[in-house]
Amino acid sequence: MKSILTLFCYITFVSSPLAAAALSAPPSIEARNYILVDVDSGQILAARNPDVRVEPASTTKLMSAYLVFQALKENRIALDQRIAVSDTSWRKPGSSMYIDPRMHVPVDDLIKGMLVQSGNDATNLLAETLGGTTDGFVSVMNAQARLLGMSNTTFKNPDGLPTPGHLTTARDLAILGVRILQDFPEYAHYFSIKHYYYPGTPSSNDTNRNQLLFRDPSVEGLKTGHTNAAGYCLVASAARNFGDYGKRRIVAVVLGAASDRKRVNETQKLMNWGFRAYNAVRLDIKGSTYETMKIWKGEKDFIKLGITPSAIAVPAGSVPDIETQFDIPQPLSAPIAVGQQVGLMKVSLNGQLLREIPVTALEEIKEANFFVRLWDSLFLLFKNML
Repeated sequence: MKSILTLFCYITFVSSPLAAAALSAPPSIEARNYILVDVDSGQILAARNPDVRVEPASTTKLMSAYLVFQALKENRIALDQRIAVSDTSWRKPGSSMYIDPRMHVPVDDLIKGMLVQSGNDATNLLAETLGGTTDGFVSVMNAQARLLGMSNTTFKNPDGLPTPGHLTTARDLAILGVRILQDFPEYAHYFSIKHYYYPGTPSSNDTNRNQLLFRDPSVEGLKTGHTNAAGYCLVASAARNFGDYGKRRIVAVVLGAASDRKRVNETQKLMNWGFRAYNAVRLDIKGSTYETMKIWKGEKDFIKLGITPSAIAVPAGSVPDIETQFDIPQPLSAPIAVGQQVGLMKVSLNGQLLREIPVTALEEIKEANFFVRLWDSLFLLFKNML
């Protein structure tokens, strides 16, 4: 019969060096909906009405960008590929890159037009190129939203123009923002471009609408949006360095603010609070007494164990109170494959479970010969009888 080896220990943490403090309440945010997410851990640090469905306005273009980046990664399109401007994309109302049917525009410039200038023309031209039609592209948008876990999102167009049933939530936009940063870091620089215009178009239309880029050097960008119904919206990411921990990243979504200034101020307020009120903590078992464990009936006597690099966010000053518990079924017996899960590391704070992380084998242990297996079996039998 297998038993469970439960081990309590304190492991060495690498955390952001913030002063000890009790957890402060989130600041008052003047917006209808908001959410703040710690990217490394995936934890929600603060939220209000995160699952209420609302119009996303031009934050819709984040999903269009996700699919364009995916196509680039899969070599279905290329950055230097020139695309003829269609009449339908040229005639799109709203914010524009101001391209026209006389032009053949590189994909690289269309991405900038979509994300810096929030051009509906650029967005629809990319959608037509990838989806055959905008309707075909929208079908892919909705399929991708389901794959990402955006369960309360329905897209009706690629640009965010008001359309009945075109809805999302703060939580879903946060999921999308985080996944863009994680899945396509090689293209994240597009979101931080402050100024851009395409040759032959008005140079006065060159400024990114995300004013946080001009205010806070830690802000990496992402996307603004505005319609009368949606209000002023912003999905923003910021990354700041914290000593030995390194770069810590958060994503804030603020929807339904009353003005451009409000969405900028409220997003800045929320992000500053998140960096100040929480410590980011990396988890590892390297160097601990649980990095290797006894294994039976194998060609080796001990096996190296590890966890997937993980992080948690905890109230500032509470790192010493973090406790880890290892639950590993005993005895461990060969054969065991590389990557095979052998147990769990449970991370708690003041008795509250924060995270369960699989403990896996870092090496393969093959079965030993018959005589070693027989000896170990007899030893374990007599041990259990004691």
